[in-house]
Amino acid sequence: MIYRLGSYVVLPGIDANELGAYNQQAQEGILGLINMFAGGAFSRASIFALGIMPYISASIVVQLLGIAVPYFQKLQKEGESGRKKINQITRVLTIIVTATQSVGFLANLRSQVPGAILSVTHPELISNFMFMFTNIVILTAGTMFVMYLGEKITDRGVGNGISLLIMIGIVARLPNALLGELDTRAGEAGGGLIIFLIEIVALLAVILATVLLVQGTRRIPVQYAKRIVGNKQYGGVRQYLPLKVNAAGVMPIIFAQALMFIPATVASFFPTSSTWIGLAGALNDYTSFWYSFIFSILIILFTYFYTAVTINPVQIADDLKRNGGFIPGIKPGKKTSNYIDSIMSRITLPGSIFLALVAIMPAFAKILNVNTQFSQFFGGTSLLIMVGVILDTLQQIESHLLMRHYDGLMKTGRIKGRTGGAMR
Repeated sequence: MIYRLGSYVVLPGIDANELGAYNQQAQEGILGLINMFAGGAFSRASIFALGIMPYISASIVVQLLGIAVPYFQKLQKEGESGRKKINQITRVLTIIVTATQSVGFLANLRSQVPGAILSVTHPELISNFMFMFTNIVILTAGTMFVMYLGEKITDRGVGNGISLLIMIGIVARLPNALLGELDTRAGEAGGGLIIFLIEIVALLAVILATVLLVQGTRRIPVQYAKRIVGNKQYGGVRQYLPLKVNAAGVMPIIFAQALMFIPATVASFFPTSSTWIGLAGALNDYTSFWYSFIFSILIILFTYFYTAVTINPVQIADDLKRNGGFIPGIKPGKKTSNYIDSIMSRITLPGSIFLALVAIMPAFAKILNVNTQFSQFFGGTSLLIMVGVILDTLQQIESHLLMRHYDGLMKTGRIKGRTGGAMR
């Protein structure tokens, strides 16, 4: 609730009544995607206009440094203390990224709707320097506050707080997008409502396909050796090692989307540069071939990268060997790790391609004359985040309920045991 309320608090020195043209511009192209991530706060020039994306960008940089820089590799191996240092570095980098993006956001706002900027219309009330300085501080503080909310939700709530905040911003725009598409189709002659129903069915089919992508696993049989401890036998049963087809989840598309924001951000600093304006223009239209092609390649690369970061075949093989488990027909140790690595490489390729296909589905919907806002729910970042976060949250809720159920049984058992002992 706090996050949604904050998205309607307009920055000081900006006339919200003059933002009509900017609201329309922020629904198209790359700005529309940024606005979607921010839950509409970007187009309203609110204190949460930049949302959580600067934190995502900083996290990408830190993870890339973890591959190339030995110091960050050392921190990753230090356990909890190393994780705390990495989180602190990520927060400091988030401040730097947010402050930089704030300058670009305010410069773009000033060039697009100068009539809404108080330092332009009434320079006697506030100078341009004071306007920029004040709002840079507020935008940076707003992003850090959103990051704080996400971390608190993670610590005290259920699910990943950052992902939940992104999902809330996306879901908040679904009713308006749905009603806007319904109004558009209802005004068309010759079966507009039928087309709308076909779009709803197509949306449900894409959601089902996305659920299959998120939930799909390759099960590797694992056999555990028999052990006899006292009069009891342990092991000797066959279990399965589930390897997800899309082990990276929604992170590759978020990483790729963050990189696609860079040309537009840099171009806002150089409004007179034909090179940067041309590059930003080429990558601003998400229905263009080059945008879809570069976006798909980035998603495939990030899928492999994030899968390699999150899944360690050597560690899995060592854990199996330590617990007396083995894959039938495969020698324990290095042979097992190589086998798991080859399986992951094979299932990651079709998973990454299907992920890229889902990511560019809004472009096809837009080409088929679906409303801009509604077309973004036919795939892409919005749909993947919604499905992934909702499924993850549901699984965590189920695990919490299961643990609570077991706790209740254990407490009941202890009470019965004590009562029975006293009676005896």
